[in-house]
Amino acid sequence: MNPFVVTGASIVAILVLAAIAWGLKLGGGEIADEAQAMREAEAILSGFDAERAVVASDGQAALVHGRDGSVALLKQHGVHVAGRRLTLPLDTTASPEGLIVASGEARFGSVLLRGVSGV
Repeated sequence: MNPFVVTGASIVAILVLAAIAWGLKLGGGEIADEAQAMREAEAILSGFDAERAVVASDGQAALVHGRDGSVALLKQHGVHVAGRRLTLPLDTTASPEGLIVASGEARFGSVLLRGVSGV
């Protein structure tokens, strides 16, 4: 069989599968609003009692304040949300894109809260 035909058919198949995944909204997600951020923080962090939240404008991160003074830092990780409990004062840096919050954990890293200027 002609290698160009095989290559072309493979590319078409990949594009069709990508279109199906996009149509089903697979492979990505977002934190839609404050209520979802609070639910996610309470589900991820044992004993966390959410009081209020600040969600990034792109839905990729959130900062959730707990009733006990602790803070949950959330970030979108594929279709799942990952989170870490932080204590005050937060290690933050203002940037033109938003607020960068350091988790203090190398594997989790710093998180950009796009469109947020303060907490």
